[in-house]
Amino acid sequence: MSIPNEALQKLVQEIESQAKSAQREINVVKGAVATKQRDVRMLELTASELKQLGPGTKVYDGVGKMFVFSPTAEVEKRLSSETAELKSDISNLNKKLHYLEMTHKNSREHIDQIFKPGGRA
Repeated sequence: MSIPNEALQKLVQEIESQAKSAQREINVVKGAVATKQRDVRMLELTASELKQLGPGTKVYDGVGKMFVFSPTAEVEKRLSSETAELKSDISNLNKKLHYLEMTHKNSREHIDQIFKPGGRA
């Protein structure tokens, strides 16, 4: 027993749209991961520069269009918490990326299986 051509065409279109959607989301997630990794590098560089300063050095944080004095310990604490948060976000995005890549791969395999000789049920 074989699947009618109309049903097969509809099935292929649905699987193809899932694959395209997964590919678009993969590109978005890869961009987000790259952005967050860049932010982590910037925060780590800032933290390393801050550690090289002397103990009596005044540190200022940018707030809007002005700068406000902040104790060095508070700035270091803020930088480390932001870095940890970004690394957590990157980890979650990598999990999402893995899921999307598997979805895309499975969709492509299903399409190939449908078109391969003897692939129709």
